[in-house]
Amino acid sequence: MEGLVLRVRLVSGDSMDVSYDDPGAGSEEELIDHVVSTLSNESGVLRCRHGDRLVVLFARGVSTVEVAPRGAVL
Repeated sequence: MEGLVLRVRLVSGDSMDVSYDDPGAGSEEELIDHVVSTLSNESGVLRCRHGDRLVVLFARGVSTVEVAPRGAVL
């Protein structure tokens, strides 16, 4: 399955679009559940991509997350 594009709003008010992929996820719903459960923990960390760069999201810095199908957002 292909990954997701996440529009992340940080607690600072800034936002960015990142892509998240987990080859072990069987469906899009499982992938979304994994993202939500990881970021709901205070110590949650997600490794994402912003273009060619690796970005690490720490749950304590994330305010909201919007999920979109992979596409031209990035």
